[in-house]
Amino acid sequence: MEKEHIVHISNLTKSFGDQKVVDGVSFSLFPGENLVLLGRSGTGKSVIMKCIVGLMEPDSGEIDVFGTHIGSCSEKELNEIRTRIGYLFQEGALYDSMSVRENLLFPARRNSRTRKLGEKELQELVEKNLESVGLLDAMDKMPGELSGGMKKRAGLARTLMLSPEMIIYDEPTTGLDPFSSETINELILKVRREYRTSSIIITHDIKCAEVTGDRLLLLHNGRIAAEGDIDTLRHHPDTEVRTYFK
Repeated sequence: MEKEHIVHISNLTKSFGDQKVVDGVSFSLFPGENLVLLGRSGTGKSVIMKCIVGLMEPDSGEIDVFGTHIGSCSEKELNEIRTRIGYLFQEGALYDSMSVRENLLFPARRNSRTRKLGEKELQELVEKNLESVGLLDAMDKMPGELSGGMKKRAGLARTLMLSPEMIIYDEPTTGLDPFSSETINELILKVRREYRTSSIIITHDIKCAEVTGDRLLLLHNGRIAAEGDIDTLRHHPDTEVRTYFK
């Protein structure tokens, strides 16, 4: 019996001109799993994510998300799928002109899943999610007053406002000091535990992959070079795979 999946990708390819960035990639994301896409810059990680959410059309291959075939669904169906997916962008992507509180309220007031909530309920949701990421005291600060790690945490709290079933983390620890990186790694595990999410974590940070990933896919030249947990990849028979972990 085939195991249930949140995302299923089969033989995905994508080229830009003569450069094949994604070359026959296949994998699945299962319920409750933290799946890491690990690889150096330019290995196709972000392109795969854009294809998953319909922001980019692959040259060939199939993508199913929540049981829906992305290539053949309508714009309305695609938008409904997107409301079930949360994103933590590399830079946090906060609106500089809004306080942290306003940054969280802004998408919630416009999303079909939360805009029916009353103002009191929305404020309580803001407090709950900021408390989850340890930023309740920063609720009325502006993004310019936050450190890089705090911006990432505020971005994660904003994502949680919409109760996503799946979260895509795009380089969640890039540009952070070791202490802030450790905090973000712990939060990724906490969010999975408390919000019961499934996640795809795009990173080239080995420590992030080791701490957060249940399963790792190592991408090299647009292909999956190796798959498994961190110990499997560290002791992989292919010397080139092992060099990533030295």
